[in-house]
Amino acid sequence: MSTSDATDGIKNDIDVMTDFPNNNKKGNIVEIKGLSKVYGDAVKVHALRSVDLTVARGEFMAIVGPSGSGKSTLLHMIGILDTPSEGTILIDGQDVGRMSDAQRSATRNKMLGFVFQYHHLLPDFSALENVMMPLLIAGKNKKEAASVASEILKDVELADRMEHRPNQLSGGQCQRVAVARALANNPALVIGDELTGNLDTRSSKLIYDLLRKLNKKYNQTFIIVTHDDKLAEKTDRIVRIVDGQITG
Repeated sequence: MSTSDATDGIKNDIDVMTDFPNNNKKGNIVEIKGLSKVYGDAVKVHALRSVDLTVARGEFMAIVGPSGSGKSTLLHMIGILDTPSEGTILIDGQDVGRMSDAQRSATRNKMLGFVFQYHHLLPDFSALENVMMPLLIAGKNKKEAASVASEILKDVELADRMEHRPNQLSGGQCQRVAVARALANNPALVIGDELTGNLDTRSSKLIYDLLRKLNKKYNQTFIIVTHDDKLAEKTDRIVRIVDGQITG
């Protein structure tokens, strides 16, 4: 499969590419009011209950709480990967609930970066090609995408692994490729869900140090769900969720 084949289907779904301001703006990048999420019909599960939350631009924030508390649900709402049952979410002042499907896809691609516990790299593509993917989806040609992707891979200390496929990389290296992919389009907001959960202590520290460096250098906002107390304590703010409600 070629990189162009892999991106054609995705690009067809992105009709509207909204121009977003750069990362040097002031104020809040995320504003949430009265956010609730209920799953199920006969048996209802309240994953979130009337959550209010603001996230300042450039903030490095951790979301913590016990399993099943609603952490990942909240993160998926902010990442426009799920829709609320009630409430509003503003991303950079834009009401996500009023966006068309095409605008939601465009916002995710251009403004948001995602890093998950499992790197979800495409196994048939090299590290370079994996990082190129969001750039190609956004409309860059292969030469431009390769140039940007190679620079980001250098930033995450993988200059000598660009042509390696995921099965030729360690777990920590794969996660660094995933971080590079998340940063490819210079997103204003980067979302991480247990992104160090499968890594050893050294790799976890390397990933955190990398994200913090980028946070300070480019004023990118990071929202990280984690069970790692040591990681959470290094962030600017810890938001605690219990039973779908923010408790602190």
